[in-house]
Amino acid sequence: MTSPYEFTKEQWGSRLSEHPRFRTDQVWRGLWNEARELSDITSIPRSLREELVEEFASSLSIVSHVESDGGSTSKWAFLLPDGATVETVLMLYEDRATVCVSSQAGCAMGCTFCATGQAGFTRHLSPGEVLEQVMFAVRAAAPRRLSNVVFMGMGEPLANYSVTSAVLRRLHQDRGMSARHLTVSTVGVAPAIERLAREGLPVTLAVSLHAANDETRSELVPLNRRYPIARLREACQYWIETTGRRVSFEWALIDGVNDTDRALGELSALAWDLKAHVNLIPLNPTPGYLVRGSSKERVREFRDGLRESGIAVSIRDTRGRSIAAACGQLAYVTDGRRRAVSLRPRAESR
Repeated sequence: MTSPYEFTKEQWGSRLSEHPRFRTDQVWRGLWNEARELSDITSIPRSLREELVEEFASSLSIVSHVESDGGSTSKWAFLLPDGATVETVLMLYEDRATVCVSSQAGCAMGCTFCATGQAGFTRHLSPGEVLEQVMFAVRAAAPRRLSNVVFMGMGEPLANYSVTSAVLRRLHQDRGMSARHLTVSTVGVAPAIERLAREGLPVTLAVSLHAANDETRSELVPLNRRYPIARLREACQYWIETTGRRVSFEWALIDGVNDTDRALGELSALAWDLKAHVNLIPLNPTPGYLVRGSSKERVREFRDGLRESGIAVSIRDTRGRSIAAACGQLAYVTDGRRRAVSLRPRAESR
């Protein structure tokens, strides 16, 4: 069965062509404006609701739900129709509500310090499977308004490019979300960064950098062997020039690996060159990477060193660590396996 979020408004109009035209508006408003499940759209007749519920089905079945941070951080593991699993995290703040969505079941990037990468790759998600995570979070966050969507859950969003770009566009156009409140995190799929820049959506781009020399970064992020830092820098420069938006570098601080004075100097030089913002992330523990994160003192020293170099820098508020919901900890993967994933965009080359 199809997710109701796979349909455009025009497709809903065709599906409901035998009904009064306002039924399409009622269904669309229920799904997109009110984030209701089809069974809860009470503005349409019961007989039509039952018919649509039988024809369309939610892609997500809850496997588990855990909370931390006094209930302000929630993580759900969802079972998909084919048995694959994904995790979604909702974070509530005083001034915003943010959902961290998965774009793939598992991940093929193999980043050594990331639990999802350690678990392996199952498959790409469909647009409906990603959109349903967002709409689930809208309902869970109520009465707060879901203000931000970040593609920082399981998977490499730009390796599932067509789905990621379609979801971004639909959230912007059909849900009415500001593109600036939509964030795509990537380990550095350079051609896809350039392709995304040409989409005309001023989303926020976060690059998981973690090292600013090729030797160290290739150990932490294997994709760097395909798109080394010089190529990634080129893509980031293209992003800035095309979108007018700055790049954010994510940097998980690892004791003795990328928190050294040398690492600080390398990062400062690259960030200054691109006028990038740096988001420091205290390394979150994962079973497959038994290396310590930097001490709180070293995190502060590293931040202060960047500031002294004129770099805009922040330290990420680590949410959900106790329930394995923090950055790099999502690992509820079934049928995970290492395998190659095509990363080269199908669109025209630059």
